[in-house]
Amino acid sequence: MTLQEQLIEKTERYSAHNYHPLPIVLTKGEDIWVWDTDGKKYLDCLSAYSAVNQGHCHPKIIQALKEQAEKLTLTSRAFHNDRMGSFLEKLCSVAEMEMALPMNTGAEAVETAIKAVRKWAYEVKGVPNNQAEIIFCEGNFHGRTITTVSASSEEEYKHHFGPFTPGFKLIPYGDAQALEAAITPNTAAVIMEPIQGEAGINVPPEGYLSATRHICHRHNVLFVLDEIQTGLGRTGKMFCYQHEHDAKPDMLIVGKALSGGTYPVSAVVSSKAVLEVFTPGIHGSTYGGNPLGAAVGLAALEVIEEENLAERSHLLGDYLMRKLEAIPTNKVAEIRGKGLMVGIELHKDVGPARPYCEALMERGMLCKETHETVIRIAPPLTIEKENIDWMVDQLTEVLAAE
Repeated sequence: MTLQEQLIEKTERYSAHNYHPLPIVLTKGEDIWVWDTDGKKYLDCLSAYSAVNQGHCHPKIIQALKEQAEKLTLTSRAFHNDRMGSFLEKLCSVAEMEMALPMNTGAEAVETAIKAVRKWAYEVKGVPNNQAEIIFCEGNFHGRTITTVSASSEEEYKHHFGPFTPGFKLIPYGDAQALEAAITPNTAAVIMEPIQGEAGINVPPEGYLSATRHICHRHNVLFVLDEIQTGLGRTGKMFCYQHEHDAKPDMLIVGKALSGGTYPVSAVVSSKAVLEVFTPGIHGSTYGGNPLGAAVGLAALEVIEEENLAERSHLLGDYLMRKLEAIPTNKVAEIRGKGLMVGIELHKDVGPARPYCEALMERGMLCKETHETVIRIAPPLTIEKENIDWMVDQLTEVLAAE
C-alpha cells in the first residue's frame, strides 16, 4: 500500500463520511500549484471553492499570519485588540459600506445576516414579533447549519435533519416577477447569491440583480447578497453585483477569499442603520474579529487590490470562456459563468461529471463536479494564459475520449 493509499484509508476509517473527495492526498501548495504525497504536481482549478483566490500560501498573507501568531492570536471580544479596527476599516472601504460584523465561517456569516435582518424587521420596519419572512431562491447554497439548510430547496441537504427553522419562502432564481409576488408586509429581506455556485454556476438574466434591488427598496425590504464564493475578485469585479448598474445590496456576506485560504475569516458588511440593531450581549463569537484573523483578512484584501486580481479575473475569464467554447465536442450542453468562475454542463446522456474530473486529475488538473453533471472550473486568480491553454488542452483530450 502506497503512502497515499495509507493516508486515505486512515482518513476514511476515522472521519465521518460527509464528503466524497477525489482519491488524492495533497501535502503542499504554492500559487496555482499543489503537490500530492508522491510528489506529483497539479494545477488547482477549484481554489478551495474560491477561498484561494490569491493563490496557495501567498507570501504576504503567510507573513502576516506568522507575525501575528507570534504576538497575539486571541483575546475574545471581552477586550479590544489592535488589529480588528484596521481590518474592518479596509473591508468597509472595499465593500463601500459603513459597518461590518466579523465572524469566522461563511455559514456563521449567513446566520448573522439572518439574525440582523429579522431584528431590523421588528425594530425598524415594525413587523409583528416572530412574523418576519425572508425570501430565498431555489437552488441556493448558504451553508450547512440547520437554519441555512432550512432555506434550501435541495432535499439531500435536509433529509432527516428536521424539524427546520420557519419563516423562509422559496422562489425561482432569476425571476424578478416571482420575487415581487412573494413579498408581503412581513417580508424582512431577500437573500440570494449573484451567481449560484453549488447549484452548477447558475448565472441569472442580465439586469436581475438591479431589478431585485429596486423591488426591495420599493417595498422596504432589505436586499442581501451572499458573495462568499463570488466576491473578492472571483467573477471579474471586486463583487459580482458590480457587473450590473445600480445593483448595490443593503448587505454583503463575505468569507472564503477574505482569509486568503489560510485561516477562517468572514463578515457581514452593511450600513449603520442595519447593523446598529446589534447591541452588546445579543450576538457574538469567541473567535470573531480575533487579531490573527484580522491580520490575515487585511493582508488578503491588500493582495487582491495590489495585484489587480479582479481585473485579471475579468481578462483571463474572457480568454478562458473563448477557449472553452472552441473545444470540439458534442458532450457539452452549456458553458456558463463570469470571470474565473465557470461551469461546464454535460448532456445528461453523457453521464455524471465525476469520471471526467477523475480523468483530469490523472492528467494533473484538479477540479470537482457539482450537481452531478457540471464540471466546476475556478483556478486561483493568479493564473497565467499559458496555464489556461494547458488546462483547456486537458479538458479537450478528456472530453474527446470515448
